[in-house]
Amino acid sequence: MKQSWRIKKLGDVYDVRDGTHDSPKYVKKGYALITSKNLKNDILNYDKVKYITEQDYININKRSKVDVGDILFAMIGTIGNPIVIRDEPNFAIKNVALLKVPENQDSYFLKYYLDSEIVINKMSKDAKGTTQKFVGLGYLRNFEIPLPPLPKQKRIVAILDKAFAAIAKAKANAEQNLKNNKEFFESYLQGVFENKGEGWEEKPLKETCKLKSGTTISPSLERNGGDVLYTKVADMNLPENLVEINTSSRFVNSDEIKQEQIIPEGAIIFPKRGGAIATNKKRKIIKPTIVDLNTMAIIPSKKINKDYFYHWFQLFDLNDISNGANIPQINNYSFDEVYIPYPVSLKEQKSIVKQLNALSTETKKLEAIYQQKIEDLEELKKSILQKAFKGEL
Repeated sequence: MKQSWRIKKLGDVYDVRDGTHDSPKYVKKGYALITSKNLKNDILNYDKVKYITEQDYININKRSKVDVGDILFAMIGTIGNPIVIRDEPNFAIKNVALLKVPENQDSYFLKYYLDSEIVINKMSKDAKGTTQKFVGLGYLRNFEIPLPPLPKQKRIVAILDKAFAAIAKAKANAEQNLKNNKEFFESYLQGVFENKGEGWEEKPLKETCKLKSGTTISPSLERNGGDVLYTKVADMNLPENLVEINTSSRFVNSDEIKQEQIIPEGAIIFPKRGGAIATNKKRKIIKPTIVDLNTMAIIPSKKINKDYFYHWFQLFDLNDISNGANIPQINNYSFDEVYIPYPVSLKEQKSIVKQLNALSTETKKLEAIYQQKIEDLEELKKSILQKAFKGEL
């Protein structure tokens, strides 16, 4: 750190406050009450904001009025996400730190510092709480910041603004390329199943596949290891299970369950109850597996190549067949009006699979390149921030 810099406590430089500790009355229309969860991606997210009365708004602002140039900082839950207030605010705050920046300091210098990995890593490590992490007002006031003179702050902010604008543009391009790549493959896939040729049939799914619901297993039969995977919806999110079910958080032994409970290799499993349906997760079964009651399997008959079915099913939207007013559900009868197109010739099905697999491989290679570029840009951003607050810019 350069000689002109000084280490200061946040509370010695900025007026550090927090929002209301009370639970105001919520109303359908009124003033927004901003909490930590509303601070996202450098903006105030109003998607799930709650509203309070004018009187509560006035009362809260007596203690913690937000002004242009102030910084809001999430002190509960996901620590961080600092936001500089650019426009005249008409909201109150709760469970949010408010840092009021004096005229001899630069708001964006502080914002960048609070956004740096140096700060977030330390605060996340020091945060208290078990179910929900938080940092207290006293902790924030005593947290240290390296401060150069104001002209130097402004020069650093100008450098960071320029660098991050270039990074944001490059990242947006990479994300768009990633999106275009995925859409191209989905479009090609759609075309394969829509442009049916001679020798194709379109049959009810129930005539060509078997539906199999999950099963209840006694907790006493669950093991940390075994020869049969016991897969639940959450297990579909494991890194090894993003295409095929390779592992599980729980297992059972085949000699302790009924053999008809086992889902055969080649089946596809998916969520059948609750919000997980909206995720459209579909996974291949490649090992002896049973699934719980929140999961269902489709087992292709000998008429349908298992990989052909997997590709077709990727385009199928589970939301289109879910029912249930409060809790979405999928049952066997949900597939009554579902038809699958396929060539009668298994040889032709295999030929289609070969083409799709080749294209899928190339698509995934490009996805990996674009994803790596996005990750590299994020690392570059962190590296620049780190250098900035070590006085190396």
